[in-house]
Amino acid sequence: MTDHARPTLNLGFLGGGLNSAVGYTHFAASHMDGLFKVAAGCFSRDADINLATAEQFGVQDDRAYANVSELLAREADTLDAICVITPTPLHLESVSAILEAGVPVICEKALTTSAENATQMVALANTKQTPLAVTFNYIGYPMVREAKALIDSGALGALQHLAIEMPQESFVREGASPQTWRKLDYDIPCVSLDLGVHVVHMADFLSGGLAHEAVFSAEGRYGDVPGVVDTVYTTLKLEGGVLAVLSWGKAALGYRNGLSFRAFCSKGSLFWDQMSPELLICNKKDGQRHIIDRGQVGLLEANKGRYNRFKAGHPSGFIEAFANIYSDLHDCLCGKASMEDSHLSGEVALSGLRRLSAIHSAKTF
Repeated sequence: MTDHARPTLNLGFLGGGLNSAVGYTHFAASHMDGLFKVAAGCFSRDADINLATAEQFGVQDDRAYANVSELLAREADTLDAICVITPTPLHLESVSAILEAGVPVICEKALTTSAENATQMVALANTKQTPLAVTFNYIGYPMVREAKALIDSGALGALQHLAIEMPQESFVREGASPQTWRKLDYDIPCVSLDLGVHVVHMADFLSGGLAHEAVFSAEGRYGDVPGVVDTVYTTLKLEGGVLAVLSWGKAALGYRNGLSFRAFCSKGSLFWDQMSPELLICNKKDGQRHIIDRGQVGLLEANKGRYNRFKAGHPSGFIEAFANIYSDLHDCLCGKASMEDSHLSGEVALSGLRRLSAIHSAKTF
């Protein structure tokens, strides 16, 4: 679906080659609505993979570069943004180089491996007055946005507490093969850079950015990858007495990717599970239970045209949610929306990393 009133922006890729875990997702999502075109990139340090990726993505061979320095030297004036899809431990150096060149950055989560490094990156973006965004795709699901709209509207009363979890089994299931960098811990354990960033970001999104006032947490090591944290449980006391009970981990057999949330308000509650992304369950004080989906009239957010590339009953999934994120970023880069309002800014990512640092500092064992 191409919106001819919105210009197509030229996007560069750093990383995201054919051997990348999430590179093709970024490519497909950025192209879904005709808002971006991948025009150049350094897709891999492996020359063969670099060229093969360029060919598959429709990028000219002479615009597939060996490193970020070459990419910036040749393309800094031609690209509207560069998407960084390298492993998280490499983000600090590459994102900083791109910001120094004055090119907007769209960074795959997590922004970096520590709150300290993220502070440096955000400060650089502010100094250069260059946009820095981080992709958190789960807030792109239409029914997640409907849930936030319901909470913000006050229709369910005041938010009281949240329960958000993201269990996975990739450190315990036979045949799973996590990337090497994911089997190491950094200033913040990698399980939190992979999964925890999504959970705390969802809590921030649904609560309207409430700061935490107190933290209790515990972490464990139960998987088949020795020496690294793979399980985290935490409770945050947020401003106004709102509680957030959060958990994530990679030692949860039976869960391929189990992000879900419950939001409890004074007049009702909401439940959403990304394995059934089109359905939002709403419970009221009088005992009524409603199943909300995109096909209903009178929704606050989810039945807008931008979320309905195809009619309700044909589920929008992970890549469509990512495409909604890219649509938000397009508006931001074109000056039609702010990064802060989109909840995708570097500042929001920094806040999440600071929250994760506090969580791991507060661990009890």
